[in-house]
Amino acid sequence: MKKIIISRLFLYKHRFGIVYTLLALAFIGLLFLMPLIAPAGLSQAEMESVVTSNNTNLTTIMHGDIVDLPYHILQKYSVKFLGLHPYAIKLPSIIIGLILGLLLIALLNRWFKNNVAIIASILTVLSSSFLYVANSGTPLIMLVFWPTLLLWLGSKIQGKHAPRPIWCFIFAFFLLLSILTPYLIYLAMLIVFFVLISPHLRFTIKSLPKIPLILTGLVILAGTGLIGYISLRHPTALATLTFIPDFSWGQYLKNLTSAFLPFFSWHGNVESTFLSPLVGLASLALALAGLFSTAKGFFASRNSIASFLIVYTVIISGLFPDAAILLILPLAILIAHGIRYILTKWYDLFPENPYARVFAIIPISIFLGVIIISDVAHFMFGYRYNPPVAREFNNDLQLIEQNISDDTILLIPGGTLEYDFYKILEQHTNITVTSNLPEASTASHIASLGKWPTDLELSLVEIITSSKSENSDRIYIYTAN
Repeated sequence: MKKIIISRLFLYKHRFGIVYTLLALAFIGLLFLMPLIAPAGLSQAEMESVVTSNNTNLTTIMHGDIVDLPYHILQKYSVKFLGLHPYAIKLPSIIIGLILGLLLIALLNRWFKNNVAIIASILTVLSSSFLYVANSGTPLIMLVFWPTLLLWLGSKIQGKHAPRPIWCFIFAFFLLLSILTPYLIYLAMLIVFFVLISPHLRFTIKSLPKIPLILTGLVILAGTGLIGYISLRHPTALATLTFIPDFSWGQYLKNLTSAFLPFFSWHGNVESTFLSPLVGLASLALALAGLFSTAKGFFASRNSIASFLIVYTVIISGLFPDAAILLILPLAILIAHGIRYILTKWYDLFPENPYARVFAIIPISIFLGVIIISDVAHFMFGYRYNPPVAREFNNDLQLIEQNISDDTILLIPGGTLEYDFYKILEQHTNITVTSNLPEASTASHIASLGKWPTDLELSLVEIITSSKSENSDRIYIYTAN
């Protein structure tokens, strides 16, 4: 009987490729289906983002409206072509989230062995925190996307003895775009500081061709100068990118509390759009194991990168609480370190026993399955049924689409975010959005969002309610007398 050699079996030879393929399919499918499942509605931040995106044009850009410009351009055209629909609003984050997930997988695969990279990738891209940013119709995801992209590009430069000059230009270009996201200008400064103090990176930079480095520096200086000039014409944009007005240490500490409470509050009763806890106990334990295991080799680039990113995130979160979501990136790196440490210790116990290595697959599979299922369920059901979080979202847009027909006048108080948001609806439907109903209106259908104080003689015919709001009566439908 012919002896079976495991290393020649198809499944063994291609095991990593098969697992990565399954992970990619599960990740892509979950990402594109998740807006149809949770969260059920839009937050105030998402509505503000859509209004800003809709107002973005060449004139506003030249006048200094450049904060999160790449994201707002994507969202503007997503809504333009698909209409004012929750899926269209979230589509830019889904696309960027897909790229971000692939970048995280590629980055971890570049820094760690395949077995470690696969497990860490699964725990990261299928976590509730990652699924949230990838399904939020706000530029929040850019806080994680730009650092991850820059790290991956940096690894492409660092990983070659003579890297192609094109990678330097690409890195400079995206570094320039990244400072359009609030407070990431400090990350750019941190990158420069990190390169200066890291012996390994200093050696890598010295080995690069001089002309590409000089041209890259000129590109960064020219782009920074242009952005600075535009920002000076629009001081509000400069303030948004760099600091908070009326800074005080009391407010700074308060921001830190509100930033990290959703990450580590296990009772889940936190008033925030973030579903607590955003980091599960198992993932946190792995990250802590990874942090302690890398203490001796701190100045190895991938170890110190995670630590510096954590420090940077803590500092910036005091200015901008939502920046705490950036913890996704250093936690992914530390989780990979923790998994590598555990696997190494397990293999050291049985250096000559192949059965012990195979047996480890069983508990690892159970461990991964429990974490993934609990994280996805936590995300899907938490945003629907956790009261402090669910009330941060409303489904008024869906109610309008389902219950208000064309040629209806929709009454919304002027000067409000809701009015600016639903005025965009006029561009895609025959619904008229107004803040004042003419007395001589001949409209057969009139609807108001919320209670509408008016002396007009209207006949109430229906009240549309919502389970997402404490004041469940959301839309009043009238007919003119």
